[in-house]
Amino acid sequence: MDAWLDRLRTEIKETTTQLRDSDWSRAPTERWSSAQIMEHLGRSYGTTAKMLELSMGAGIPQVRDAKIPELLKKLLVVKVGVFPSGAKSPAMVTPKGDPGPVALARALANLERLDAAIAAAEEMWGSRKPIAMHPILGPLTPGEWRKFHYIHGRHHLAQIRERAGNKAEREGAVSR
Repeated sequence: MDAWLDRLRTEIKETTTQLRDSDWSRAPTERWSSAQIMEHLGRSYGTTAKMLELSMGAGIPQVRDAKIPELLKKLLVVKVGVFPSGAKSPAMVTPKGDPGPVALARALANLERLDAAIAAAEEMWGSRKPIAMHPILGPLTPGEWRKFHYIHGRHHLAQIRERAGNKAEREGAVSR
């Protein structure tokens, strides 16, 4: 597995290993629960993998030139490593209601599928050219896709850790 995605897999496992059933459903008002966050991540890995698999089946990457706003967003996220909060998730990766353990298993399986799809696309088209379009960041190379998914995953894993930490504080398990 690629180093970025292997690191992401490790961080997912470390973040979720201590979560109990009740932890998965905890969420601030009007925000996603940990289960919904994990389902969103799994859907994003699966959607990217499917997009790449379809492009490889067609024999050509489905990309266009980047637009200036996409380049700026890609610079912020992929190059600088900052993932802005509050953006609305595309419908295709919005959670539908999987329980936490199901979402976790699917996310890890889709992460493996993503790794294989990026590697196959990279072998087919090389590492320097865009292999697929991100709906917000535009065309991304294999390395940019890997790093995007790491940065995106890290952003959401911090939210899961925050929800678990807030639970510990309420139960008096964390001293100040």
